[in-house]
Amino acid sequence: MSLPLEPYSVVDLTRARSGPTCVRQLAEMGARVVKVESREQEDFTRDEFDFQNLHRNKRSITLDLKHPRGVEVLERLVARSDILVENFRPDVKHRLGVDYETLSQVNPRLIYASISGFGQTGPYRDRPGYDQIAQGLGGLMSVTGLPGQGPVRVGIPVADLTAGMFLAHGVLVALLERERSGKGQWVHTSLLEAMVRMLDFQTTRWLIGKEIPPQAGNDHPTGIPTGVFRTADGYMNIAASGQHMYRRLCEALDVRHLVDDPRFKTPQDRSKNRAACNEELEKATVTKSSAQWVDILNKAGVPCGPILNVKEVFEDEQVRHLKLATRIRHPRLGEQEVQNLPVTLSRTPGVVRTASPDLGEHTDEVLGELGYSTEDIAALRRDGAV
Repeated sequence: MSLPLEPYSVVDLTRARSGPTCVRQLAEMGARVVKVESREQEDFTRDEFDFQNLHRNKRSITLDLKHPRGVEVLERLVARSDILVENFRPDVKHRLGVDYETLSQVNPRLIYASISGFGQTGPYRDRPGYDQIAQGLGGLMSVTGLPGQGPVRVGIPVADLTAGMFLAHGVLVALLERERSGKGQWVHTSLLEAMVRMLDFQTTRWLIGKEIPPQAGNDHPTGIPTGVFRTADGYMNIAASGQHMYRRLCEALDVRHLVDDPRFKTPQDRSKNRAACNEELEKATVTKSSAQWVDILNKAGVPCGPILNVKEVFEDEQVRHLKLATRIRHPRLGEQEVQNLPVTLSRTPGVVRTASPDLGEHTDEVLGELGYSTEDIAALRRDGAV
């Protein structure tokens, strides 16, 4: 099977999560990735679930980028590659001599992709960036959580993940543009830029409406009723904010009198009386189980669903049908189950091909492909360059 990014090769200088998230998407679509790691890389987390999650479909080599011959190897690798991805702090790549300005001289067609904490320029340029810091600085923690609760982080590293996804998008656009111009370019984003972008409609509430969005808990900030409702055996989500959908909900719950209740008659009325509206609806939802209501409401055309833990997610019949988990075999750790791709191409779908590599597993193999002889490789090892 031909994979969509099979013709393209990637040099992966990333670590932590945001950069590897970008590279993972390229690798899953067939890009040939060489992960460049330090000879002194801490290896104790390599067998843990998160490393295995982030770095499948790659080959690993070790290089000392502080050694001139290590940089020489990197430049030879860059010369024959299409993309380089890094998430150093902005000053580090210049100190090592592996910045865009330098490497674009080696390969003018290179797409050089960077993620930083707060941007490649500006007053926060050199600050270390972490997901939770970006969640706070980017406004997300101010709109997450129950009203009056104080700031709450989101339960996934959303700034890291979205920065990686935005960077992968930028890389693909740059590759398309290179088809016309024949030239590479520097593509970069940051955790902060990704986080602010992800605020989406909450930003327009301020930028256009001059309203500072408050915490709304499990309720949708503007669409009412949309939120979490108690059932006989737990909780469920219901989204029924439009007039037609609100009517359908009331009829399905057998509380038709709430349709014409003056407190809830219009969206504006329901917004002013949100707590009372939810309370009245919940008097009905607590009379049946979540599963019963999911069946009833879906038949009535009302958006709803259960609230699952992660184990239950992967036991769900629709998740199983979509094959959102897949199995691969690690040569040392055995069979593993990992996340599958979230997007499907009908003719050339991506695939999880190989497990995450051991440290430096492919060093000799890649060096041989770069033209180094057995004697050259031995000399590089003696010098401590690889």
